[in-house]
Amino acid sequence: MSSNVTVGPDGSPVELGPVGQEIVFENDQVRIWEISLEPGEQQTWHQHLNPYVVIAIAAADNRIDALAGGEPRLIHEPVGGIVYREPGEVHKLTNHGQTTYRSRLIELKYLGEGAAHRHDGAEGAR
Repeated sequence: MSSNVTVGPDGSPVELGPVGQEIVFENDQVRIWEISLEPGEQQTWHQHLNPYVVIAIAAADNRIDALAGGEPRLIHEPVGGIVYREPGEVHKLTNHGQTTYRSRLIELKYLGEGAAHRHDGAEGAR
């Protein structure tokens, strides 16, 4: 997956990275990413274009910073914790705890990038 560029609050270009580190499974409906962050490590700026579910498989205290600014969100992700999120703002995730964080992030392509293709095909069939 190639990265793209957006504009930061100060007008400077910001390169966006992928939403995870490694794709461990993908088909037409979903894409599943592995995320692993050591204490102090962070992901690059990124933006989710699909709704997604995160399942923590190793707990950590994380921090989410939005590119647009504002207060960071501090979250504890327990082992087995599951969250659902809609696509949204450009942000980065930092492990600010003392333990390694690991998760699986499941992008729901059929509700995001794949939905337009389904609708296009349905319209063409009428």
